[in-house]
Amino acid sequence: MKIKKILVSQPKPTSEKSPYYDLIEKYGVEIDFRPFIKVEGVSSREFRQTKVPISAHTAVIFTARAAVDNYFRLCGELRFNVPDTMRYFCINEQIANYLQKYIIYRKRKIFFADGTPDDLVAQIVKHNKEVYLYPQSEVLESKLKGYDPRKIHIMNAIMYRTVSNSFETGHKLDYDMIVLFTPSGVKALEENFPNFNQGDIAIGAMGAKTLEEIEHSGLRLDLTTTHETPSMAAAIAHFIEQHADDNGGNKPENIAVEPVVERKPLPVLYVEPEPDPKRSKKKGKKTKKDSKKKETKKDANKETKSSTKKETKTSTAKKATTAKKTTTTTAKKAAPAKNAAAKEEQATA
Repeated sequence: MKIKKILVSQPKPTSEKSPYYDLIEKYGVEIDFRPFIKVEGVSSREFRQTKVPISAHTAVIFTARAAVDNYFRLCGELRFNVPDTMRYFCINEQIANYLQKYIIYRKRKIFFADGTPDDLVAQIVKHNKEVYLYPQSEVLESKLKGYDPRKIHIMNAIMYRTVSNSFETGHKLDYDMIVLFTPSGVKALEENFPNFNQGDIAIGAMGAKTLEEIEHSGLRLDLTTTHETPSMAAAIAHFIEQHADDNGGNKPENIAVEPVVERKPLPVLYVEPEPDPKRSKKKGKKTKKDSKKKETKKDANKETKSSTKKETKTSTAKKATTAKKTTTTTAKKAAPAKNAAAKEEQATA
């Protein structure tokens, strides 16, 4: 079974890093993206007939972006101003970030799970005093299980429905593989092509409800997701490689690689660089200047030493002359006293 053309019942990926583009490059297949279903919102009149009080809740549960869009659409049509105290519980972070389209993210209390319903239920159980509103599709397939409805009050509200996307008249399914993702997609295939004969066309699907709908419709399931291939792109790649030998099937292209030759490293020899004549001249000039500076410093030191010696000699000579003057002055002062004493002695005699 050679797979050349694949129909994926989803919108075309906006990112270039999608794994489906890797399949195109690796296996040379052609992939057409065509959603089998589209989402239509429930009118405000139809919603009133369900008698669900939209203003009686304190928290909202979101498991899809379509639920976010239709919730705020109906709130606007029913003239219900969403209070700032409203809490939002999302199944993953992507949907939580999508709320920024309608509310200011920082001012609200937003909680998000890791993408699994069990983690979402665990967070809802922690806030069991809230009254929850759960916007869903008309195909009521609740993802929330494992909680006590007597302790946690959740109101299911049908706000949108999935409708089959009609194909052009005379459109042919000339594909080697068709990939389905929802039970509504399986029904859309039957509605658009009532005389569809599967034959050699491989059908891939994921999701428990989708697999049940395929079995109920009498179609043959050829591939689905497993623990080894958790994504549909991985399941398609595994299926292509399994059937690559059937009738010259497509295999990934093998690129010839040249053998690597080990090369021994060459011995490194140290070569002493030749002296630069310009640098040597500069160094010589520097040394002459340095020697001149040293000689001038020595001469200056000698002059300072000789000057200090002369100053000390002059200072000592000055001190000696001052001492002589003091002795002469004291001698002159003491001479009249001695003369007076001698006169007194003569008089007494």
